[in-house]
Amino acid sequence: MPERAIGTVLAFDFGLKRIGVAVGEAELGTAHPLAAIAASGEARFGAIARLVSEWRPAQLVVGLPLGADGAAHAMTRRAARFARQLAGRFRLPVACVDERYSSLEAQSRLRGRRASKAAIDSVAAQLILEQHFDERSS
Repeated sequence: MPERAIGTVLAFDFGLKRIGVAVGEAELGTAHPLAAIAASGEARFGAIARLVSEWRPAQLVVGLPLGADGAAHAMTRRAARFARQLAGRFRLPVACVDERYSSLEAQSRLRGRRASKAAIDSVAAQLILEQHFDERSS
């Protein structure tokens, strides 16, 4: 089992249009959504660099989209590539977390509110990070 990170952790819900973002504290096991970022081109890595500079995370977490049966598909490969790019660019440990149903759960949490797709993506990143903390504590 990987060593449990201590300190701040940034999480990402990778998408082709937007990337949801959340921040949390490993010791407390808490996570909060941040503003989503545009997923297109190199600008996304500039936005992530600003987040890394601001929050100084000890670790990054990326949601890994899998099929309902747990099988990998095209988006799984894209999210895994994104995770590798983060590790290479920022020289931080990157964990991948099964994110099945995180977007549906995020929509459920935000039901009754006027939530944008970007807000849903960032709440999904929050759920991914909470799941990561739960898996590390058990």
